Amino acid sequence: MKPMVRPLFYTLMVVLAGWLSSCAPRNLFQAPATPVAAPVDSTFFGQQQTQYRIRKDDKVSISIWNHDDLSVGSLYSIYSANEVYGKWVLVDPNGDVAVPKIGRVHLAGLTLLEARERLLGEFKKWLVDPIIDVRVLNREVTVLGELKSPGKFLIEKETNSLVELVGRAGDFDMYADRQAVKVIRTINEQPHTITIDLTHIDQFDRRNIAILPGDIIYVPARKGKFWDKRAGPSVLPIASAITTLAVLFKTFF
Repeated sequence: MKPMVRPLFYTLMVVLAGWLSSCAPRNLFQAPATPVAAPVDSTFFGQQQTQYRIRKDDKVSISIWNHDDLSVGSLYSIYSANEVYGKWVLVDPNGDVAVPKIGRVHLAGLTLLEARERLLGEFKKWLVDPIIDVRVLNREVTVLGELKSPGKFLIEKETNSLVELVGRAGDFDMYADRQAVKVIRTINEQPHTITIDLTHIDQFDRRNIAILPGDIIYVPARKGKFWDKRAGPSVLPIASAITTLAVLFKTFF
């Protein structure tokens, strides 16, 4: 290659490489360039982790059979116990709720079963064999990324799996990286993350972890999305660059 062509050639190659790298996709929860092996976080495993615990700012309904006057959003009344009717009580910053007849009761940190037992103990002072049900109306899971219908989803069951929530979000989009599905869970204000490969059927029970209210499921895009999405706009400048290089080589060699 002649001396006068070499600088032009190198400059063109640097510009072309920079243009391509600037178009590289950016995922929301980007993994480090060099993967770091991390121990499996026990936060995501174990039956004891699947029970939801009442939190501050939760919207709680309390149903007492045959006692609508003492209930808050009763499931047993003729009215629907949901947010539309405002039939719920908010867990305050101290973790307490205001309950008719018995006053403030501390429920934060309790499972729904434990909250029911605590309220039973209080209402037994006034009622004979009360039947009580406690529910949290704002239990949500956020599903983001390469899915057909991502968004926030209310969950009512006590046990909900990763695959079930992916299904509710419309299943994976064609660009989804099924090998790097992330679940983010906050415990005591500390985020915990696990990356799960859903492309293999082996150890499916372990991969299909239980999802809790407040979890975030994120499905990143695979690298092929860059080439598919940019194919149209990219073909012309890349072809032009290749043609320029070909002309230069043909001219000076």
